[in-house]
Amino acid sequence: MAQQKVVLKVMTMTDDKTKQKAMEAAADIYGVDSIAADVKDQKITVIGIMDAVAVVKKLKKIGKVDIISVGPAKEEKKEEKKEEKKDEKKEEKKEEKKEDKKEDKKVEKK
Repeated sequence: MAQQKVVLKVMTMTDDKTKQKAMEAAADIYGVDSIAADVKDQKITVIGIMDAVAVVKKLKKIGKVDIISVGPAKEEKKEEKKEEKKDEKKEEKKEEKKEDKKEDKKVEKK
């Protein structure tokens, strides 16, 4: 199961005290990697390998919860793809150098 990003709106999250309670409740769930809360928008973002239903169930104890979005954590995949592309380019350069050296040796032998 891949990492997912769950964005929720907690209606009762109006001050720092309820924000702290919501963050602690989300942190108790197994598989949560990071939590971000915004009191102004009453939103909490949870990222990790966890069940979105479990997150909502836990946060319902704090107050009314609306699910805004559930999806893959895109940021990490972009970084991984960039690293893979860099590795591929390095390998291609190494192969080209090896081929060039082989050609140079063939030319020298003749």
